[in-house]
Amino acid sequence: MEGEPLSALCTPALVVDVDKVKRNAQRMREQCHKLGVQLRPHMKTHKTLECADIMTGGSRRCIVVSTLAEATFYAEHGFDDILYAYSLPFDKVERCAALSERLDLFQVLLDHPDALEQLRKRPLKGGRQWHVWLKLDCGNGRAGVLHSEPEALKLAQAVAEADGVELTGVYAHCGNSYNCRGVEQIQAVAQETTNFTLQFMEKLKAAGIICKSSIGSTPSCSHPVQDMGKLSEVHPGNYVFYDVQQSLIGSCSFDDVAVRVLTRVIGHCPHRNQLLVDCGWAGISLDGAGKLPTGYTVIEGHPNLKLLSMTQEHGRVEPISGPLDYCKYPIGSLLTLIPYHSCATAMMHPVYHVHSEGHLLGKWTPTRGW
Repeated sequence: MEGEPLSALCTPALVVDVDKVKRNAQRMREQCHKLGVQLRPHMKTHKTLECADIMTGGSRRCIVVSTLAEATFYAEHGFDDILYAYSLPFDKVERCAALSERLDLFQVLLDHPDALEQLRKRPLKGGRQWHVWLKLDCGNGRAGVLHSEPEALKLAQAVAEADGVELTGVYAHCGNSYNCRGVEQIQAVAQETTNFTLQFMEKLKAAGIICKSSIGSTPSCSHPVQDMGKLSEVHPGNYVFYDVQQSLIGSCSFDDVAVRVLTRVIGHCPHRNQLLVDCGWAGISLDGAGKLPTGYTVIEGHPNLKLLSMTQEHGRVEPISGPLDYCKYPIGSLLTLIPYHSCATAMMHPVYHVHSEGHLLGKWTPTRGW
């Protein structure tokens, strides 16, 4: 299908504008270079080799993953310096050990003393050490030991002192930036997370511990504050695709969003003033809960249309106001959906159709599983 238009695809189909992907990746690299901070891009949004190459500038080094399936996939294709940024699952310690013994640098993350004990019980072969990042909660309220609690420093000291284990760094996710609207709010969260992290690094230094520091989220790294240059690394991921959510937060413009879901009109329902389309919640994320003025998505080029509801394989589309002109939407015609959340939407598709200026270039196949 190379060279054919997007209309040649069967739907629903996830399409990726490779020119926007490259532009987004280049912009983030340049921002990090200007700040003087190492970019460690997160792979969770796309989970493909091709996009990973773009994000790392072809180095195939210094990446973050959210699943061991991703870690193994990238390791098998020549990537190294991989950080598995998920609180250590006890059922997966042996798989982590295998990667640690195979790669030059595989790193794990923990936020509880019991996880450290699991690593102690499984010493690595060949005199290797576990490379461990401490997950710090700096206000996001998800995983991590709270930055202000004495237990955080105690756990860091325990990791640093444990045999066969190295405290490689401190890792914080400023996911609370997703609650922001506008650059000022984004930068306030970025500044707070940076401050909390740097303050914790000072506590470590006073205790004689020197290690790396890393924070990240797409909003905070799209609009970084100067003090982020005092960190060792940043780890955003969604920025390579962006989405409607990021545009509402203020991370990007609509023009930066690199992904779309194509869908076709499969039914006219004049008694309900609705269209049926062939994309349901199996093809585009339910994130956002349909609270946009346009429902669950933005329908590109049709500001008066709303994706009202979805079942597994059907979507109901209606006008925001007035009667539908069915002549504009014949059966079989294409509509283009901009996803609210690109990470979740990409997860639903076994293949991404890559294009440049509307002409198909090929396919990217993501890895799946945990």
